[in-house]
Amino acid sequence: MRIGLTYNSLPEKDIKFKTDEFAEFDDISTILAMRSALESGDHEVIMIEAKEDAYEKLKNSKLDFVFNFAEGLRGNSRESHIPAMLEMLKIPYTGSDVLTLSIALDKTRTKEILCYYKIPTPNFQLFRSASEPLNKKLHFPLFVKPNAEGSSKGITGKSLVHNEKELRKRINIIISKYNQPTLVEEFLDGREFTVSILGNNPPKVLPIVEVIFDNLPKDVPKFDCFEVKWIFDSPTSGIETVVCPARIDKKLENKIKKIALNTFKALNCKDFCRIDMRLDKNNVPNVIEVNPIAGLIPDPKENSRFPKACYVSGMTFNEIILSILNVAIERYNKNKSI
Repeated sequence: MRIGLTYNSLPEKDIKFKTDEFAEFDDISTILAMRSALESGDHEVIMIEAKEDAYEKLKNSKLDFVFNFAEGLRGNSRESHIPAMLEMLKIPYTGSDVLTLSIALDKTRTKEILCYYKIPTPNFQLFRSASEPLNKKLHFPLFVKPNAEGSSKGITGKSLVHNEKELRKRINIIISKYNQPTLVEEFLDGREFTVSILGNNPPKVLPIVEVIFDNLPKDVPKFDCFEVKWIFDSPTSGIETVVCPARIDKKLENKIKKIALNTFKALNCKDFCRIDMRLDKNNVPNVIEVNPIAGLIPDPKENSRFPKACYVSGMTFNEIILSILNVAIERYNKNKSI
């Protein structure tokens, strides 16, 4: 097949460690590894970066299918821009559709849907300004983050606040820096897990990853913030930050899997997804993030969570990429015949 690979690449090497502006974009080594994986399946691969000229390239490339890994350039619905173009051009693609990608990037809308389906998620409030009254049902400590960012953008050690003065200061910083509303939610101090799902009929939960914070220096936040994800959880740090499969009993494992699959279904995710959870004081897994375009860094030492789960289940990186493509093709062919 003639496969388009849509992506956004870092403008320069290691820039994500200097600023979080491009944290969602991928290093060219990841993109080239994905191309190589697709080529290993005897596919011809056409590289198309998700820039302003992407529509013309998609239109003129005579593609059979697209492996979509584009984060999008800008805007609160940026992850849905390439899929919207592809649907206009009648080109099938991997991953979730326009609506799901738009909703999942909006953390508050995601949590509202989870609440509707009675899927556990921390209590929350959206702030469009720091002067809005705080809901009296929310209890400190609270966690503050941009409403429509990924890859831990805007999440630092200062995201955890313990009083109203800290809260309003942090809200002002987020709104000013990221030009968007701020999501505030109750902080859950339990264990943290990330759950990867692959496939559709039925979707399969891969080995659960636990993110551990006990090995971090004392002054480093004990949650998955920008510093933890991109500095300490790296091949050069020498610190163990993830365990897969997670060391949990069968009862908790089944709870996590059930909530992950319910979340996947509630948001109408497709093909692959990563869902992050924390345990509350009653050991109930709560969904804190949903990422329908999960990170796919190929180097096992990088601890990219979706590939980590796949590697533990016995897959190679080429098999991961081809599996995502193949379940998408299978889904498309089945829907086309209805």
